[in-house]
Amino acid sequence: MTIRTDAEVIGLVSVAHGTSHFYHLILAPLFPWLKIEFGLSYAELGFLMTMFFVVSTIMQAAAGFWVDHSGPLKVLFFGVATLAISALVLSFSTGYWSLLFGACLAGLGNGVFHPADYTLINRRVSPKRLAHAYSMHGVSGALGWAVSPAVLVTVTTFAGWREALLVASAIAWTILAIFYWRRHVLMGSQEERDLEESARKNSSAFSFDYLKLPMVWMCWGFFFLSALALSGVQSFAPTAMQLLYDLPIALTTAASSSYMLASAVGIFLGGFIASRARFPERVIAIAFTLGSLISMLIAMTVVSGSTMMSLFTVMGFCVGISGPSRDLMIRSATPKEASGRVFGTVYSGLDSGLAIGPLIFGLLMDWKMVPGVFILIAVFLMLTLLTAYRVGGNNRSTQLKNA
Repeated sequence: MTIRTDAEVIGLVSVAHGTSHFYHLILAPLFPWLKIEFGLSYAELGFLMTMFFVVSTIMQAAAGFWVDHSGPLKVLFFGVATLAISALVLSFSTGYWSLLFGACLAGLGNGVFHPADYTLINRRVSPKRLAHAYSMHGVSGALGWAVSPAVLVTVTTFAGWREALLVASAIAWTILAIFYWRRHVLMGSQEERDLEESARKNSSAFSFDYLKLPMVWMCWGFFFLSALALSGVQSFAPTAMQLLYDLPIALTTAASSSYMLASAVGIFLGGFIASRARFPERVIAIAFTLGSLISMLIAMTVVSGSTMMSLFTVMGFCVGISGPSRDLMIRSATPKEASGRVFGTVYSGLDSGLAIGPLIFGLLMDWKMVPGVFILIAVFLMLTLLTAYRVGGNNRSTQLKNA
C-alpha cells in the first residue's frame, strides 16, 4: 500500500467518523431551545440522548456481524444515509414523541460506524501507519464534537433550531455523495477483495465464540465507564458550568467546543506517543488522572470562571491523548477473524455508557446537585483505569506466551 492510498483511506474513514460524532450532539446543544419550546424537564431531555445511544448500542453489536458478513462499505453507506434522514425527521418535530423517534433513528445510523470504520482501517491501512490512522480517526471524532455545537447554536441563534437540523442533514447528504464518488478507494484492490471473500467463506460470520474471551468484556467495561464520564461532558457540563459560575450559555457552549478541539489536538499528539509507548495503559492512567483532578477542581468552584474554562480545555487535551493508546490496546486483544463482531461488541460499551449517562446527569441537574456533575465525571474516569490495567496486563501475558 502506498502512502497516498493509506492517506485517502484514513481521510475518508475519518470524515465518516467525524460525521458520526457530529450527530452525537445533534440534540444536546439545542436543549435550551427545546426545553422552552416543548416544556421539557432536564430528565426528559437526557432521555432523548439515552434512547439515541440505547438504539446505537443494539445496532452497533448487530452491525459487527453485518460487517463480517457483507463487508464494511455497505454498512457505512447505510449509517450516513440514516443520519441524514434522522435530522430531517427531527427538524419537523411537533412534540416530544417525534423528537424521541428522530433520536432513535439517529442512534440507528450512528451504531454502524465503529465496526465499519475499524474494519476498514485494519484492512486497508499499512500496519506501520495504524497508530497514526487511529490518531486521525480519533481527531475527526473530537472535531465532530467540537464543530456540532458551534454550527447548531450559531444557525439556531440566527435562523432557528429547525433550520439548524436541516443544515445538519445537508452535511450528511454531502458526505454520502463524497463516499459514493470515492468508493473504489475503500473497496481495495481485486486481490484484497478476493482474499476477504475467501476468508468470509471459510469462517462463520455468525459465531459467538468470541464472547467467551474475558478481555472482550474487560474492553467493553473500559468503554462503558469512560463513556459515562464523556456523557457528562457532552450533555450537561455546559449548563452546569453556566449555573456554577454564572456565565452566559453561549460562553459555556464555546467552552464545550474548546474542550473538543483540545481533545483533537491531544489525540493527534497521542498517535505519536502510542506508536512509541510500551505500556499504553500507563499513558491512559496519566491522562485520566489529570482529567479527573481538573473535574474535581471545577466542581469545587475554587477558581474563577475564566480559569475554569481554561482548565476545562486542558482536561479535553488530557483525555484526548489517551485515545490512540486505547485503540492499540483494544486491537491487541481482538481476534482478526472476528474483528467486526469484536469491535461492534466492545464499542457498544461506549454507546451503553452514553445511553445511561445523560439520564443520570439529567437527574442530578433536576435535583439541583449541579457540582455532582463534575464529581461524577471524575469518579468514572478513575474507575476506567482499573479495566485499562487489566486489559494491558493480559495483552502482555498473551504476547509472552506466544513468543
